[in-house]
Amino acid sequence: MFSKVLIANRGDIALRILRSCKELEIKTVAIHSTADSDAMHVRLADESVCIGPPHSSKSYLNIPSIITAAQLVGADAIHPGVGFLSENANFAEIVNAHNITFIGPKIEHLKVMGDKIQAKIMANQLGLPLVPGSKSVILSLDEARFEADKIGYPILIKASAGGGGKGMKVVDDKKDLENSFVSAKNESRAAFGNDEVYIEKYLSNPRHIEVQIVGDKYGNVVHLGERECSIQRNHQKIIEEAPSPVLSEQEKENLGNLAVSAAKKMKYENLGTIEFLYQDEKFYFIEMNTRLQVEHPITEAITGLDIVREQIMISSGKKLSFKQENIKFFGHSIECRINAEDPMTFVPSPGIISQFHPPGGLGVRVDSGIYSGYQIPPFYDSLIAKLIVHGDDRQHCIRRLKQALKEMIIEPVPTTLELHKQILDNEDMNTANYDIKWLENNFLSK
Repeated sequence: MFSKVLIANRGDIALRILRSCKELEIKTVAIHSTADSDAMHVRLADESVCIGPPHSSKSYLNIPSIITAAQLVGADAIHPGVGFLSENANFAEIVNAHNITFIGPKIEHLKVMGDKIQAKIMANQLGLPLVPGSKSVILSLDEARFEADKIGYPILIKASAGGGGKGMKVVDDKKDLENSFVSAKNESRAAFGNDEVYIEKYLSNPRHIEVQIVGDKYGNVVHLGERECSIQRNHQKIIEEAPSPVLSEQEKENLGNLAVSAAKKMKYENLGTIEFLYQDEKFYFIEMNTRLQVEHPITEAITGLDIVREQIMISSGKKLSFKQENIKFFGHSIECRINAEDPMTFVPSPGIISQFHPPGGLGVRVDSGIYSGYQIPPFYDSLIAKLIVHGDDRQHCIRRLKQALKEMIIEPVPTTLELHKQILDNEDMNTANYDIKWLENNFLSK
């Protein structure tokens, strides 16, 4: 087992990793920018190292500074958390080259799944169903027109190196293709330093369903059930729940087996999430996330497993501590992502939190790094807390979540708390009658 882990992230996810390390009696090192000197993950780690000024490009994305910090404190492993460098194959290679273990998948899987075109090629080889689309990067507008006509409108232009909705444009008609094509490439270049895009058929009303898988170095792979992530805005998840409220037991089993089969074929190690669109009782592979997911707590809630702990142990060379038949699913769990944003315009709202009161009680969990007096910096993602609730069944979970939302206080900065309350009071949420466009088309527009 590792003796000291450097956590190359911030906020709630850094704290989440820190807690699992503590349970494994592993020393922890927090890195931070000057803007995060008083952050909770810095306060609670065994050691901390300031790696640069506020902007992430000069701190949390500064690979030389992170490696230097790891060497300075004698860390034998680095956990990248989520976002930032968590799916950066170059970073993982550099970490390993310095005789430090990267806690995550193999570099070859980071590379292939980090490129959306290569990921589609791999998925096809693995037998995963694909959304109809271009087989390679679209290099010119003429090529885009040809592919779009072949696929049929509406289409979706997507960044090859993308994620989080950046570099993604829906095109309903050929007259809009040129502007959308140029815009997607520009946005992709700005976000990822890569303007390569490809085209897929745009599904009209799909749901977003993903499967959590975990594998070790010895060929053992299991799935930990599926998560429903269809309540989104601009392809950014807002509410997630597990299990999916619309799949039959047979569909769940088939999907889990499909994900495990694919992961075994590619000899996948560590945590991963295979993501699908679901429409008309059919699944379509969209991408694989080769990291810990923001929404992992709902999987932990319905399985009782600490998957961050498992991730660390796998990276240290241990076998999976359970088999598929050992995994039992119980109850229902929902996660609300609480962002420091205007609840309707989604404009970020950095500022000082004068009052923070997290809810409590049976089945209620809050993952957050904020506290009363905390200053939300304007330099990073606006996610400030995750409220996770578990109940005996979906209706019980919703009732418990409504009460937890009423108890939660974050003042005076604007947050998405009120939005979550309104969503939970909506009949469509109560009956699980939603898809990935529901929030924008039938809720935010009202």
